[in-house]
Amino acid sequence: MRARLLPHPLLTLLLILVFIFLMNEATPGVVVLGIVLGIVIPLLTAPFWPGRPMLKAPLTIASYVLIVLWDIVRSNIEVAGIILFRPADRLRTRYVTVPLDIVTPEAIAVLAGTITMTPGTVSADLSADGRALLVHCLDAGDPEGAVAAIKARYESRLKRIFE
Repeated sequence: MRARLLPHPLLTLLLILVFIFLMNEATPGVVVLGIVLGIVIPLLTAPFWPGRPMLKAPLTIASYVLIVLWDIVRSNIEVAGIILFRPADRLRTRYVTVPLDIVTPEAIAVLAGTITMTPGTVSADLSADGRALLVHCLDAGDPEGAVAAIKARYESRLKRIFE
């Protein structure tokens, strides 16, 4: 019953809070209208939402977040060193194709976002069949090594989390 009335409870709560903050007052009328909107909007949009992904391995999720944060810090330092101390003609920029073993759209989106958030790499394209990701690397002396690092550090963990 609750799932039918509140198909997305966190979205309901978020909509209520955002509406109250946008109105810049918490009068009873504003709160009631916020609650009505917070219930009605998710109900009307529920048919358009895909099924919720099942997340597994909470320890793997925690380790994934820590690895990504560490990689962002490390990559920031590496990119700063490249920009400050390496001549532009010695950069080894290239596109690499990462074949994907993950198949769920959520896992692919998280992988593409992770690659883009990490300085020095950008997810450029996803193949039409969703089986390969095109990644631009700022400095990739070893393209196969870059692909192997992405698969080992990120994709293997996302596979355990989403599949």
